[in-house]
Amino acid sequence: MSISIDLSGHVALITGASSGIGEGITKMLAKAGAKIAGCGRTRTNDKKILQLKKEVEDLGSQLLYIQADVTDDKQLQILVSETMSHFGSIDILVSNAGMNVFKGAAECDTEAWEFNMDLNLKSHWMVSKLCRPYLEKSSNGTILIMTSNHSEATIPGCFPYNVAKTALVGLVRALAIEWGPLIRTVGIAPGYIETSGSKKWFSTFADPIAERERTKNMHPGGQLGTTEEVGAFCAFLVSSYASFATGSTYVMDGGRTALLQD
Repeated sequence: MSISIDLSGHVALITGASSGIGEGITKMLAKAGAKIAGCGRTRTNDKKILQLKKEVEDLGSQLLYIQADVTDDKQLQILVSETMSHFGSIDILVSNAGMNVFKGAAECDTEAWEFNMDLNLKSHWMVSKLCRPYLEKSSNGTILIMTSNHSEATIPGCFPYNVAKTALVGLVRALAIEWGPLIRTVGIAPGYIETSGSKKWFSTFADPIAERERTKNMHPGGQLGTTEEVGAFCAFLVSSYASFATGSTYVMDGGRTALLQD
């Protein structure tokens, strides 16, 4: 007998849905049957968003896309309100939106620190608070928070990003303890994932192809991750198959943090 993940009848709110990991999660949860409310900084009439809507519809699902800046509390309130008005429920929250803010600890100024903390920490707490009343009414209320393998191990020059991502692990624990058992809270800590952002990073090197190979070979798994793989793991974690999983953050980084890099 095969195992299938069925999220039909569920509504998933996904932040940062317009690109990268968020786009992969959107497609995979839609493939599992969930209706999707997604947000991002990309305009609603952008060709990329129209194409994403078509792909979701081709999977037999629906996508309500709302342009929103998750660092703005009022825009988050509108996001949640419009999701409820359109779908009538929220069963799953995937708090994914974020971006790298890499500086040295001494070089980082207050402006970069505050922007990083608003985006990579505070926004996850705020959107979780706004969704809480609706998640509590669901039979499968689940919050999935996207952190990073930088919460487990990091390298010089990744401050203050690694500080915020480490704090998200604590947020996962706190919400699981305070809001359970009606809401499960789980974290995912991805490593190198094939996105436009990672391509941009590799392009900063003199030989991007060689740097990509060097990075790939640092992983015991011998590969970089894909957004579809992260999306599939999300689909499992928000499904009934993972009902005993809460309060934990799962590292998904090809084994990189398991290996001491000499």
